[in-house]
Amino acid sequence: MRLQLPDGTILDAGTDPEPAASVLARYNINPLEVIVTRNGKLIPEDAVVSGNDEIRVFPVAHGG
Repeated sequence: MRLQLPDGTILDAGTDPEPAASVLARYNINPLEVIVTRNGKLIPEDAVVSGNDEIRVFPVAHGG
């Protein structure tokens, strides 16, 4: 799967099925600080990603 990190870096994250949370943990990304999309659609962190999926990680913007 192709993984795009919040800083724009693109990585090959393998092809084996695994929860998105596992992919985030592998790259030391806190799931509470980002949102994740698979092939352009928002997914929860327990969604399984694999193969030809395009995963994008976006930082959550918050403020007051």
